[in-house]
Amino acid sequence: MEPWRPPVSSPISRRTALGVLAGAGAAAALSGCGSSDSRTTLRWWSPQAAPDQLKSYKARIAAFEAANPGIRVVFEPTSDEGYPAQFASAFAAKQLPNIVTHLPSFAAQNYYAEGLLEPVDDVIKAIGATQFLDGTNDIYRTADNQHCALAIGNTAVDMLWYRKDLLQAAGIAAPPKTWDELRLACQKMQKPGLYGAALPYGMNAMTSLIFIGFIHRAGGQIFTPDLQVAIDSQPTYDALEFYRSMREFCPAGASNFSWGESLTAFVSGATATGIYGGRVLANVAAQNPAIADAISCTVYPTMSAAIPAWTFNDFPCLMIPKGAPHLAETKAFAAALYQPEYYIQQLHAAPGHVLPVLKSVPTDPRYQANTLIARYPAEIDLMTRTAATGHNLGQETSAHRPNLKANEIIASNAIAELVQRVVLNNEAPKPAVAVTAKRLAELMRA
Repeated sequence: MEPWRPPVSSPISRRTALGVLAGAGAAAALSGCGSSDSRTTLRWWSPQAAPDQLKSYKARIAAFEAANPGIRVVFEPTSDEGYPAQFASAFAAKQLPNIVTHLPSFAAQNYYAEGLLEPVDDVIKAIGATQFLDGTNDIYRTADNQHCALAIGNTAVDMLWYRKDLLQAAGIAAPPKTWDELRLACQKMQKPGLYGAALPYGMNAMTSLIFIGFIHRAGGQIFTPDLQVAIDSQPTYDALEFYRSMREFCPAGASNFSWGESLTAFVSGATATGIYGGRVLANVAAQNPAIADAISCTVYPTMSAAIPAWTFNDFPCLMIPKGAPHLAETKAFAAALYQPEYYIQQLHAAPGHVLPVLKSVPTDPRYQANTLIARYPAEIDLMTRTAATGHNLGQETSAHRPNLKANEIIASNAIAELVQRVVLNNEAPKPAVAVTAKRLAELMRA
């Protein structure tokens, strides 16, 4: 799943799975303290260490240390790869961080199931459970009815982005709500030099994650709520046929599209619609400001109006390793990370992409003061509400048990391979899906 990265003027890529927890290169830089410091030390690990985020972390740490003179907080920027092995090494060496942020929900569920995480219900209580947007922390609820982590931000990853000017020129009064409407809109807008859509068809995580959403938008699911394989169904066949039908509206390179390529296709103006999260806003501002007033987003269309929307979200989380020292102080600092003044600074490091999880933030003047957030209030509001109630393979619906195999399934590219077999190799959907169902069952048993 995708972590936040700062918007830049060049194409941005995404990795297939989040990784964390390597070395602590610049640890002392943010703490400003040497090893002789006699205060209680709390260690905070995260791969998110862009300059704007580091600035917000430094301010939060300084304020917390001033209010708690006996505590020092050390932020340790970590790598983006190999977090399972790194986390295992930390446990083996009994050198655990106190707080780890920006891992995905399924990672937290995995670690909690293995007995490696503290429940964080009292952190949620300290912040105020009702202060969170409805649905925000549901994905972290465990089988024993606790929370293995809490969201520190969220992202509505598969919004439908579109060009208002192109819709109007094509005589389309409103953004599409069904697949038929979407196909018609793409058909009307497509012309030489302009494609209708930027869907991914590559052998990668984006194709897998995006296509899972299409199965749900056809009324299907990958697993039943009790985690039996359910992909071999009519909704999956329908989703494959529609996804195949959309290929003609996508650039030739879509056969290899992943996150960066799909994003760039829409931002550059090569496609009339796109599928992505709020990073679109910053990238358009940096790379193609001529279309900035013409872009907007909506929830991605479903097969029919009778099928409810399903949005893939990415919940970067906060978790506390079990056995980390100074638990009370750790939980106090964890709650302090949500103090609006400093929390908003973190969100502004990725405006529109990392969305707030607290109810008070969207209307906070300090949050609204950001240029991009002020420019796109309707889009930010929609993405915020949509992401809060969104889902991913780790928990497909609110009724689903947490799927601890989500990471392995996405990493296997089994679903992306299904897409390629049907769309690129022109295989019949039913036998291709049967093969995929068998493979998913094997992955679940492994």
